[in-house]
Amino acid sequence: MRRTYADLHLCAGLDGSERVSHLIDKASKFGYGLVGVPFPTKCTDVQFESLRKACEEAEIELASRIDLRPRTPEELINNLRRFRRRFDVVAVLCESKSVARQAARDRRVDLLNFPQVDFRRRFFDMAEAELASNSLAAFEVDVKPLLVLEGAGRIRLLSSLRREVATAKEFHVPIVISSGVADELLMRKPSELVALASLFNLDEVSAKEAVSKNPMGIVERNREKLDSGFVAPGIRVVRRGKDC
Repeated sequence: MRRTYADLHLCAGLDGSERVSHLIDKASKFGYGLVGVPFPTKCTDVQFESLRKACEEAEIELASRIDLRPRTPEELINNLRRFRRRFDVVAVLCESKSVARQAARDRRVDLLNFPQVDFRRRFFDMAEAELASNSLAAFEVDVKPLLVLEGAGRIRLLSSLRREVATAKEFHVPIVISSGVADELLMRKPSELVALASLFNLDEVSAKEAVSKNPMGIVERNREKLDSGFVAPGIRVVRRGKDC
């Protein structure tokens, strides 16, 4: 069966500019079947429709995404209560250990993203992975830092990613590889993301799943939950009525 490749973190923006259309169009030409675009919490219907139309014209599917950057676990819980059912994908940008731990244990979180390059501010360890393995959260790797960093900074980041990816695999936490880019020049084809994954010791089969099966599974699972007929995993309302 033909793979559908997805970039769940294409930071295209919502300004309706020609730049946004170019990013979406390029993603389609690169072979992606779906892009996840981060939306602000106060996104308007006009902004959403503009982006949806751009994706429709480029013949690529759009998944709405929100990047939560809470300062405390309590703030994260409140944000999840407010926004979970409004977006296809919910990612948490983990900038403290307490937030990372709460995000890993909460089944409403789809992606654990660690934006800090400094290894002392990256909290995906064995305890984090064990919590994530019992929920539905995946470990997201943005490739943008690998493309823009140089020298010792890139070396230290690769060292962290090798350790984190090995930990994710040990605890069977799904891995998602995304671009995290907003610049057309930094965009990469799915095959190039797979090749980059070898730098942090992810084998080819796992890398391909990280840009296809794993991100697509997240979107499909959440869209099923948002459907009005959803009751529980594997249980759906087929027909409503007094004679049912």
